[in-house]
Amino acid sequence: MNKGRIVVLSGPSGVGKTTICEKLLANRSDLRYSVSATSRPKRQVEENGREYIFLSTKEFKRWIEQGQFVEYAEVYGNLYGTPKKSLEETLRGGYNVLMDVDVQGARELMKLYSDGIFFYIIPPDIAELERRLKKRDTDQDEVIKHRLAKAIEELQYKDDYRYVIENKNLDQTVAEILGVIANELGALQSAE
Repeated sequence: MNKGRIVVLSGPSGVGKTTICEKLLANRSDLRYSVSATSRPKRQVEENGREYIFLSTKEFKRWIEQGQFVEYAEVYGNLYGTPKKSLEETLRGGYNVLMDVDVQGARELMKLYSDGIFFYIIPPDIAELERRLKKRDTDQDEVIKHRLAKAIEELQYKDDYRYVIENKNLDQTVAEILGVIANELGALQSAE
């Protein structure tokens, strides 16, 4: 059995990565989603182990000390990381692993997984990104301003990625990403 590859989506908060991931998973039965760990509080609609593995800051730091992350970073005052054990087991099982990570985490993954497929998702423009962040209704205005400033800062790293895709129309964006994945990994039947 061939070892799987990682498929990484990065991009500013609010660009649509979560929705894109859901659609990719529905279209490729060879993809498994990598559930990241985080120290941030769980939102009401979230379930531990589904969206994230929710850890206290103390637990997260213990995992760091024990070398349990492939990569980790502090983002917006919270810690996020990719658990090493589950990622490696999934890859060894022949599955490709879909990941949604920030620029800092992606840069670490690029060093470790040179055969990975790395996408940077960009918004049509910053005004549209701001509109999407406000529409989510999960953050205060001050947090949204911080996320927009961070987005502008992170956009300078988009050239580090092999594929930069503008998410102007969700269906077109997903189709474009699926086309790249099919080219990189080979065509595959729809999800079972």
